[in-house]
Amino acid sequence: MDITWLGHSCFRIKGKDVTVITDPYNPSLGHTLSKLQADIVTLSHLHPGHCYTEAITSEFKEVKGPGEYELKGTFITGIATWHDDAQGQKLGRNTVYLLEMDGIALCHLGDLGHLPSSELVEDVGDIDVLFVPVGGVSTIGGSRAAEIVRRLTPKVVIPMHYKTGTLATELEPVDKFLKEAGVKETVSQPKLSVSRSNIPTSTQVVILDYPR
Repeated sequence: MDITWLGHSCFRIKGKDVTVITDPYNPSLGHTLSKLQADIVTLSHLHPGHCYTEAITSEFKEVKGPGEYELKGTFITGIATWHDDAQGQKLGRNTVYLLEMDGIALCHLGDLGHLPSSELVEDVGDIDVLFVPVGGVSTIGGSRAAEIVRRLTPKVVIPMHYKTGTLATELEPVDKFLKEAGVKETVSQPKLSVSRSNIPTSTQVVILDYPR
């Protein structure tokens, strides 16, 4: 499985037989997604930075809310959460997605705005790859993101939704999260290739290159 960051909360997850795109974003954010091919597209919520399906040029199945889905041999579970720490009164709802692909358990937190309850931790279960927002402002920041990692204990952590050189959103950089998570040195890489045979035994943070 190859995982590529396309900016913000958008990733291409390419398995053996299926390609998933998460949270495609509107060009108004400062970078244009173009000619993306996907079999499945997941939308954590319907804000412009997370639901721009016009970027997908192929035929695809759309997943946009809580529930259980089986699409093209991929199992997806959407779990209802909040976009803020006031039960949605400020920013509304958010969906956390669990994906089972090629024997790998992935969890995309979308724009989660609060610490997970013990019930949510139990529902999420064992995670191989966690996509966690870290940029604050409209979602959790570095401190809470690090706490979520400690609670969920994934094998691989990929930060997302933070300030970069191309996106025009006012977010915090990834540095605060890395400090809170105790990560002293990181080197970004173009993509992450992961399989059952190379999953680390303890939590590792992976920084992916952003599009320029």
